[in-house]
Amino acid sequence: MKSGFFKQRYAELVVLTDSRAVKAWTVVLFAALLLAPMVLGPFLLAHVTVILFTLVGALGLTVLTGFTGLISLGHVGFLMLGAYAYAIGVTRLGLPPELALLASAGVPALFGLVVGVPSLRLHGLYLAITTLAFSHIVSAALLAGGKFTGAGRGITVLRPRMLGIDLSSDRAFYWFCLAMCVLAVLVTLNLRRSYVGRALVAIRDNDIAARTMGVNLVRYKLLAFLISAAITGVAGAMMAMYISIVSVESFPFLLSIEALAIIIVGGLGSVLGAVLGTVFIVSMPEVFAALTSGMGGRLADLMTTSAHEIKSVLYGLAIIAFLRFDPRGLRGIWHDIRHAWVYWPLRY
Repeated sequence: MKSGFFKQRYAELVVLTDSRAVKAWTVVLFAALLLAPMVLGPFLLAHVTVILFTLVGALGLTVLTGFTGLISLGHVGFLMLGAYAYAIGVTRLGLPPELALLASAGVPALFGLVVGVPSLRLHGLYLAITTLAFSHIVSAALLAGGKFTGAGRGITVLRPRMLGIDLSSDRAFYWFCLAMCVLAVLVTLNLRRSYVGRALVAIRDNDIAARTMGVNLVRYKLLAFLISAAITGVAGAMMAMYISIVSVESFPFLLSIEALAIIIVGGLGSVLGAVLGTVFIVSMPEVFAALTSGMGGRLADLMTTSAHEIKSVLYGLAIIAFLRFDPRGLRGIWHDIRHAWVYWPLRY
C-alpha cells in the first residue's frame, strides 16, 4: 500500500511538475487562452490583454521581492524606463521594433544594477525608500528630457509589425502579449528551480546563512535587480504598445502599489501566486464597478469620478485582509482546496 509521495532523484525534486493532471489542465488553459479572441468581446479581450502584460510586470517584482526578499516601492521606475526605451528606440532612433523591445529589457537592467548597489548595505524600509526615490528621479529626468523624451506631452507609439506579424489589431496584439507572458512565466519558473533561484531564496530566508554556505551576496543581489528590472521593462514596452502613448502620467505611483498587492494577495515567492494575484487584483476594480453600477445612485457616480482613489482603497483593503486572515495568499487557499479534494473525506 502506498503510504506517501517520495522523491528519489534530484531531477524529481526540481522538475516543474510530475502531475499528469496539472499537465493536462495546463494544456487546456493554454488552448482556452489561445482561442479566447474568437469568443470574447472587445471589452473582455482588452481586459485579458491587460492581465497578460500586468502579469509580466508582476513576475519581475516576484523575482526581486518574492524570491530574494528585497522590497521595492519604485518598480514603476523600471516600467517607465522600459516603455520609454521602446518608444524612443522606435520613434527617435529608428530602431526595428524587435531591437527596441530588446532595449526595453536592456536599459532597465542597467539601471537595475545602479539601484542594486545600495541594496548591498540597505534592508527593509530603507531599501524600499531608496527604490521609491529612484522612481521619482526617473520621472523627473524624463520630464526634463525635452523633445527627446517628449517631456510632459509624451511620445505616441503605434502598434508595430514584429517578425512580419502586424500587431495593429486587438487579436494580434493579444496573441503577442500571450506569447510574451508564457515566455516570462517559463523564464521565472526555470529561474526559481535553477542554482541562481535557490541562491536568491537562500538570501531571502537568511542572508548570513547563505553567505556562510558560499552564496556571493553581492553577485546574486545585483543579479536579482538586473533580471527583475529587465522583465519589468518588457512589461513597460507592452504597456506602451497597448496604450499607444508613453508619458510620465501613464505610470503613477499606484502601479507600484498594485504590483505589491498582486504578489502579496497571490502569495509571496510563487509564480502561481503571481498569476492568481494578477487576475484577482486587475479584475477586482472591474467587478466592483459592475456591482456599483448595478446599484446606481451616488456610489456609481463615485466610481466614475474617483476611480483612481477607489482603486487605491480596494488594493489597500485586499492587502490588509490577506495579511490579517491568510498571509499565504490565494496560492495557500488554492493548495487547501486541492488538498481537501485529493484526500476527502480524510483530513490528511
